[in-house]
Amino acid sequence: MKDWHPDLSRSSSPRYMAIADLIEMDLRSGVLAVGDRLPPQREMAKRLNIDFTTVARGYVEAQKRGLVDSHVGRGTFVTGGQDRERRGFVSDAMPDPRRASLVDLSMNLPPEPDDADLIARMREGLSAVASNLVPLLRYQGFGGSGMDKDTAAAWLSRRGLVPSQERIFVTPGAHPALLAIFGLLAKPGETVLSEIITYPGMRSIAAQLRLNLSGLQMDDEGILPDAFAEACERLQPKALYLNPTLQNPLTLTIPEKRRGEIVAVARKYHVPIIEDDAYGFIPLHGPPPLGAIAPDLTWHIGGLAKCIGAGLRLAYVVAPDTKAIWPFVSAMRTNNVMASPMTVALATRWIEDGTADSILRFIRAEAAARQQMVADILPKGSYKADPISFNIWMPLTNGWTRSTFSSHMRSSGIGVVASDAFTVDGAVSEAVRICLGGPIGRDRLKGALDFMAHALEGPPEMSASFF
Repeated sequence: MKDWHPDLSRSSSPRYMAIADLIEMDLRSGVLAVGDRLPPQREMAKRLNIDFTTVARGYVEAQKRGLVDSHVGRGTFVTGGQDRERRGFVSDAMPDPRRASLVDLSMNLPPEPDDADLIARMREGLSAVASNLVPLLRYQGFGGSGMDKDTAAAWLSRRGLVPSQERIFVTPGAHPALLAIFGLLAKPGETVLSEIITYPGMRSIAAQLRLNLSGLQMDDEGILPDAFAEACERLQPKALYLNPTLQNPLTLTIPEKRRGEIVAVARKYHVPIIEDDAYGFIPLHGPPPLGAIAPDLTWHIGGLAKCIGAGLRLAYVVAPDTKAIWPFVSAMRTNNVMASPMTVALATRWIEDGTADSILRFIRAEAAARQQMVADILPKGSYKADPISFNIWMPLTNGWTRSTFSSHMRSSGIGVVASDAFTVDGAVSEAVRICLGGPIGRDRLKGALDFMAHALEGPPEMSASFF
C-alpha cells in the first residue's frame, strides 16, 4: 500500500498519535487492509512534510496498539490487531503488565518534575496568571510586552547576552523562529550550512523552504573551521546553523576557542550564524554563546523547551541588528500572529519568582542521575554522551545495524531514532539516538536500558524475534 497518504487534519491528536489514529480509522473504513505495506518512514515524512522522528514515533505507537508489525528489510505491514494478543496485549484496554516498563525513547525531552513541592510551586504560578485571565485572551502585539522582554533580557543575561530590548522577541517556539529566519536569509535553491549530523528539524525547514542544506565535517569539538571556510569559498552559503551546546544528537559542546575560530570564518565571508541554544542553560558553566561572541553576526534563539518545558512553546530570539527587526517581525506575524499570551505570562512569572530556576535545577540533577544509570547499565565505550545531556548517541557494533537495532527495540515497544534522521550528507553511520527524559520515570527507563544492554551482549541473530 505504497500510495497511502493520511490527512493529519482528521485527528486532533499530536501528529505522531494522529498517524496511529489514521491507520486505525482507515483500517476500519477499508482504505487500509490487513497485509498492506505502509510507506517507508522517510518517504512518509516527505509526503507529510514533517520530521522523520514524528513518523517514527507514529509507527511505534501503531505497533504498540497492535495495528502494524515491522520486519527488517521488508517494511511495516498492517496487521489489523490480529496479533494483538500474541504481541502482549491481553485485551483492547489492558496491556500486558510484563510490557509496562518498555518505553518510547525517541523524543529528546527534559525529565519531567516529580517533586511535590516543585509541582505545587508551578501550580501557584499558574493560578497567579489565571487571576488576570481576561486580558490574556486578547490579541497582543508581536514579540511580547515590555515587561516580558525585560524578563527575557534578565534570563538571557545569565548566558552573557546583553541586547537592547528592541532586538529581543518572545516567539512561539524555536522552530517557527528558525523557519522565519531562514526564510529571510535565503531564497529557494540557495545554500545554507549546518553540522553534517544535525537536528532533524533543520533538515525539515530546509526542505520546506527548498534550500540546499550542506553538512560540514566535524570532530569532537564541533564543525571544522577549515571545512567551514572551504564551503564558504565553494558554495557561497547564506547562513550557518549551529546547535553548539549539548548538540542534538551528538551531545557535544563546542569549546570557546573553537567558537572563536568559527566566528572568524563567518566574519571573513559575511555569513550570518543562527545559534539554536536550546540546551544552553543546562550546563552550569558552559562556554559563552555565539550571540555573545559575535552579537552583530548572530541570530540567537534561546528556547525554553529543554530548560523549562516543551509545552510552553516559547523561545527568546535576539536579532543581530535593527535592520533585521522589521522583516523578522513581519515574517513571524504572518505565520504565527503572536505567542500565546497565557504561556508568555506564565514563563515571565516563573522566571521572576524563581520557579524556572527550581525547574532547571531539577532537570540538571535528574539528567545527571539518568546518565549515571546509563553508565552503570550499558557497556563502557558503547555510546557517547555528556554527563547532563538528555540523550546518548550509540554507534553500533558487533553486527548490529541501525535498522536491525531499531527494529528489535521497536518490536518490544522501545522507540529509538536511527541516524538517518540526523544525517545531512554522505554515508549514514550505523548509529541510533536514545533519549532519557520525558514522562518516563527511572524505573521504566532502567527496564528499557537493561533490555538494550542484554541485546548488545551478542550479535543481532542472538536477539532475533520469531512470530
